[in-house]
Amino acid sequence: MILSYDISDVSPYINWAYFYFAWQLKDEAEQRRIRSEAETFLAETEGRYRAHALFLLVDAHSDGDDIVLADGTCLPMLRQQAVGSDCLCLADFVSHRHSQFSKVALFATSVDAAMVTDFSHDPYQQMMAQLLADRLAEAAAERMHEEVRKHYWGYAHDEHLSIHEMLQEHFQGIRPAVGYPSLPDASLNFLLDAVLGMSQIGISLTESGAMRPHASVSGLMMSHPKARYFAVGKIGEDQLHDYARRRRLPVDVLRKFLIANL
Repeated sequence: MILSYDISDVSPYINWAYFYFAWQLKDEAEQRRIRSEAETFLAETEGRYRAHALFLLVDAHSDGDDIVLADGTCLPMLRQQAVGSDCLCLADFVSHRHSQFSKVALFATSVDAAMVTDFSHDPYQQMMAQLLADRLAEAAAERMHEEVRKHYWGYAHDEHLSIHEMLQEHFQGIRPAVGYPSLPDASLNFLLDAVLGMSQIGISLTESGAMRPHASVSGLMMSHPKARYFAVGKIGEDQLHDYARRRRLPVDVLRKFLIANL
């Protein structure tokens, strides 16, 4: 399923805290000033650029630390190993047999690359455009996730949350993104792309699995009521070798992708 949004459709879902952080602004007066500039920028570019979302809801089951899709695609996950951790793995939130929790959704969102490139003549405007495009890609994922929960998947069809409550993650389920603490391996994008076809919304991948345009997000959606975000953290050589076996890739290749977790 492909969804397309005007800027005004997704801008209410922007988490401004991350926008301020990107500018390294802690002073409230400065935050108000930059937000006013940002909102003016968004209003002036309304209709020129769009945000795009792509998702696929599929039957799936867990097999150890793997999530296996109905077509046989295997998505290997990583498990916490640190002493004192809960030893969580995202595969824990997918049933190992058919049940109401034996589905997952794969997704990607992006914003028209021209939103950034059109302002290359002005460094400040280009910085503003890039940081807003990043936020809009995340906002599109938030809007899409709401629609999936309430309509397309429908497991939370009676959900009534304000946008503030959604940004506080008061909904059922999670939306872990590739490159974030629960899914630190950027090379998983190659597996997601093979299923989703991210080029449908203008996303391409670099050799390292990074998405282009930069203002793009990808990941999974899970409905389990006990699902929660966590950081995989440091893993041992034992898990690295097991993960490489499950990914069917050389250990040295995955070592490069997971260097921050070793």
